Amino acid sequence: MSHIVSLREAIAENVHDGDILALEGFTHLIPFAAGHEVIRQRRRNLSLVRMTPDLIYDQMIGMGCAARLTFSWGGNPGAGSLFRFRDAIENDWPQPLQIEERTHADIASAYVAGAANLPFSVMRGYAGTDLPKYNDRIRFITCPFTEERLAATPSIRPDVTVIHAQKADRQGNVLLWGILGVQKEAALAAKRVVVTVEEIVDDLRAPPNACVLPQWVISAVSLVPGGAFPSYALGYYERDNRFYKAWNAIARERDTFLAWMRRHILQTVDFAEFRRTLESAPHEAQRS
Repeated sequence: MSHIVSLREAIAENVHDGDILALEGFTHLIPFAAGHEVIRQRRRNLSLVRMTPDLIYDQMIGMGCAARLTFSWGGNPGAGSLFRFRDAIENDWPQPLQIEERTHADIASAYVAGAANLPFSVMRGYAGTDLPKYNDRIRFITCPFTEERLAATPSIRPDVTVIHAQKADRQGNVLLWGILGVQKEAALAAKRVVVTVEEIVDDLRAPPNACVLPQWVISAVSLVPGGAFPSYALGYYERDNRFYKAWNAIARERDTFLAWMRRHILQTVDFAEFRRTLESAPHEAQRS
């Protein structure tokens, strides 16, 4: 049975040093609040996985949480680069970061294979690209039925998947809607699943064919209104584009980044206090 607990407790119980950790969400429902709590609890040596690493992984990498990253694209969407991600790769700061780059289709297929408890995924892909030259875990096999040449990559089976969603009921069933990435697949592939939600309700009132994750898949549910900020949660709030633009100035230099993280993450007790510090920040680059 899943259980409804504070986010601090959910991360403490489910995310451990050295884990394979996936924080998924595509454009919206990105679990920023949970990522901040991982940073507060100073988790280390994590193997991070994410289809599209953006600001939350820039923060986690810059604070020394990550030893490895499996991904298919990385950047500050609509605004520029991820300077802490780049610093880790180019200068080993704050520590070396191993990377494994794949494609969006590969990451999605690998989660599906993980959910099916299969050792690898098979797909038509990587033809005409150079990526297999740089990732020796991209292999090619011959179909035993058609003799087609197909790409094969290891399945992704996180120790923990963390997502944000709109609703959960009191039994721990989770409903999410809008633009979905690979949250469902990443959750089903994981050993443990933590979900932050906008609200907890008596009845999900899920429409037909909605994406509902049943309570038996979920390890912990935490009520964190606004927990996807500065990304958006359809039906609750919009994307805060100003924050994404401001992040370039915050993260470009190490000292500025560390000062911001201390003030807004390490010295706050939870996501609600983090939001309050942004509202009172005196400098424009610190406002959302």
